[in-house]
Amino acid sequence: MTNRIFHISLLSVFLLSVLGIQSCSNVNGTQVKTPFSSKKYMSDARHFRAVGMGQSANLNIAKSKAELESRKALAQQVQTNLKVVSDNYAQEMVGNQASEAIERFETLAREVTNTTIGDIRTLGEQTRQMDDQSYRVYVAMEIKKKAMFRFLKDKAKNDTKISELVRAQMVMVLDKEIERLEAEE
Repeated sequence: MTNRIFHISLLSVFLLSVLGIQSCSNVNGTQVKTPFSSKKYMSDARHFRAVGMGQSANLNIAKSKAELESRKALAQQVQTNLKVVSDNYAQEMVGNQASEAIERFETLAREVTNTTIGDIRTLGEQTRQMDDQSYRVYVAMEIKKKAMFRFLKDKAKNDTKISELVRAQMVMVLDKEIERLEAEE
């Protein structure tokens, strides 16, 4: 009987040590799969894509937060892309006008979040009710890069705050980017 208790105790110690080792071995944490995290929802050569998440006790507020976060992420991608485009074409612009044009590109990119753009498309939306009865909403959105550059070109054409030369240079840069995207299709 004592031998049996010893084996059970030894088995218990062994199992506890194995469980302890396993729980300590996951030092990197547990990977969490969120909605819209597959490659299908990532930006590519033709589209800017973003996913936003919002949480609130009010479903409409959670949805608004998710949409705003998604639009903000789209705007950041556009801003980064425009920075690269404007840097690439800066040498083609005339002297001091180049810095003014680059500043206007950055301003245009920031205005994306404050403007309703008709070509933004919702790819998907998921709503979850949490244990605390709040809502968590995920929204995936996209916009075609060509449509975004056309939108920015129209805004640049109508921008009276900049000189005619800078306006013409901005339109030229955006036209080149649109042509490049069309060539890739």
